[in-house]
Amino acid sequence: MINSPASLDDAEVAIAAARAGAEVVRARYGQRLTRIDKGAGDFATDADVEAEKAILDVIRAARPDDAVLGEEGGEQGAADGARQWWVDPLCGTLNYAVGSMLVAVNVALRNGPAAVADPFSGEVFFTDGATARVRHDEGDTLLVPTPSTRLVDINLDPPFPSAPGFRAVDLLARPGFSAHFRPRVVSTTLALAWVAVGRRAAYVTDGGDLTGSVHFAAGIAVCRAAGCVVTGIDGAPLGRTGRGLVAAADAETHGMLLSLIRG
Repeated sequence: MINSPASLDDAEVAIAAARAGAEVVRARYGQRLTRIDKGAGDFATDADVEAEKAILDVIRAARPDDAVLGEEGGEQGAADGARQWWVDPLCGTLNYAVGSMLVAVNVALRNGPAAVADPFSGEVFFTDGATARVRHDEGDTLLVPTPSTRLVDINLDPPFPSAPGFRAVDLLARPGFSAHFRPRVVSTTLALAWVAVGRRAAYVTDGGDLTGSVHFAAGIAVCRAAGCVVTGIDGAPLGRTGRGLVAAADAETHGMLLSLIRG
């Protein structure tokens, strides 16, 4: 028996919504895309818009009274309400537009469950707010972060709000970095889910307060629930006074990266 959308708990709503968006992203892959200019070199595509619509259809069916903040559609409903969903329908649009499959679909309930879907592997990384798991066709597996790969994903995309004091690209030139780590650039917040599942030792990005970002909210929630160490690039808790993001598999990796950033 298939449950009605209204009978799903919030974690299952997040998973269903992320999967709906992922289905659109997967179906549109390789097709001709219409670009929608956002200025400063940024753009969306009609695939982003279509995927967001599919996500919102799921959320509205399951939680018609909840508000939504979408990357493409903006705020819908009461922004100051107790329940608001954050939606990034296609994180890695530039990757997608040039034929790369390194993208993610992010759905998060503010201060609640969240899901990150990989449209091409079929995996959905999710948290119910207490634990973090990955859903495969064969079932759910608990996420166990580990620094064993020594791979650190670094966001090199502008802007660089902490420059000249810190730019993520400068981290690669620190003598101690290559002694402990190997850099990777995925250019999508899918990398955050990979930290939670143990495929990356850490993820680093510059920026301001990312806690309310539709791009990062789901990945941060999954990392925290998996037991990762998550702070700003200055080591401070994420929030309005924080800057950027360091999400590490363990405290030792986190400490080494902060030392390199400060160095």
